[in-house]
Amino acid sequence: MTTSSPIIRVVDLEHRVGLGNEHITILQGVNLEVKAGQRLALVGASGSGKSTLLGLLAGLDSASRGEIHIAGQPLHQLGEEQRAALRARHIGFVFQSFLLLPTLSALENVMLPAELKGESGNRERAMHLLELVGLADRVRHFPAQLSGGEQQRVAIARAFMTEPDILLADEPTGNLDHQTGARIIELLFELNRQHGTTLVIVTHDESLAGRCERRLLMTAGHLEEQHD
Repeated sequence: MTTSSPIIRVVDLEHRVGLGNEHITILQGVNLEVKAGQRLALVGASGSGKSTLLGLLAGLDSASRGEIHIAGQPLHQLGEEQRAALRARHIGFVFQSFLLLPTLSALENVMLPAELKGESGNRERAMHLLELVGLADRVRHFPAQLSGGEQQRVAIARAFMTEPDILLADEPTGNLDHQTGARIIELLFELNRQHGTTLVIVTHDESLAGRCERRLLMTAGHLEEQHD
């Protein structure tokens, strides 16, 4: 991939799901190019297809039709194991439901992605990331012992553990109080500046969307860029 190539390229993407004998179209005619290091907000009503698109970009599911290129690699042509390997190399994902493992401490949850890749020096890096997100005094706590905002910060630290080229975040400030949400917004952009990570953020938070360079509106499965 050359420096001028988009780190994300989506071509004529379509996604349908079966419902009984019928099919429902979730995404239709989606085209998108994102340059490395850009900050992009994906907005729109609930059920418009935003989270579905994020999951497809992460390779968690396969589209019904179209192309997805991640860091120059044709994600749409890869099998499940190959998609997982590409995701491990290039993508961090902050899920709306956090998906922390309940039997692991905050530190162990953050270390996990690097351990799965067989990388060393995990503990020191994980400690540093937890310190960055303000949880240096919570490293031994389990998810059930953490507040929602603290769990979300652990999830953000985990997403950056392998220094991903792309961070996909699904409602990273959803259902959080204003103060905690503002803190998480600052963390996202602080980490973006430090690592040059491309941000694609699904959000209803206008203050978060307003901080992004680009704002794309999803309406009934169609994507269009909004301009000032």
